[in-house]
Amino acid sequence: MAKSENKTKPTDVSPADFIASVDHPRRREDGLVLLDFFNDVTGLEPRMWGDSIVGYGRYYYKYDSGREGEFMLTGFSPRKSALSLYVMSGFASRAEKMKRLGKHKTGRSCLYVNKLADIDMDVLKEIVLDDLAFMRGKYQTWDV
Repeated sequence: MAKSENKTKPTDVSPADFIASVDHPRRREDGLVLLDFFNDVTGLEPRMWGDSIVGYGRYYYKYDSGREGEFMLTGFSPRKSALSLYVMSGFASRAEKMKRLGKHKTGRSCLYVNKLADIDMDVLKEIVLDDLAFMRGKYQTWDV
């Protein structure tokens, strides 16, 4: 089967410029903190994915269905309704850490936080590092 095209692709927009353009003051401030946080934790350079996601690294996936492609290893988006933090391997194996994290909601691979003051950033660091280790162990990855 031919490689499927992801709708969300890397762009040449500056992540710092994107964060500076966020209207919501708290989301903009938290976005700046997350930009530094992910830079420090991952050691990777940020890159915009689509119009609103700051992503770090890449991985190649191929599902049993034949769908395949590339996507970011981890990242975040300061959306209007919440901060979206991307934990690509999900949360099933992280129950203890999730209990310690603080106020949040989860989707399949998204961690939703209203504001960073609601969570423990040290626990978030543990979660992101666990996720990166898992992804690098399971998938072909790149640091760009």
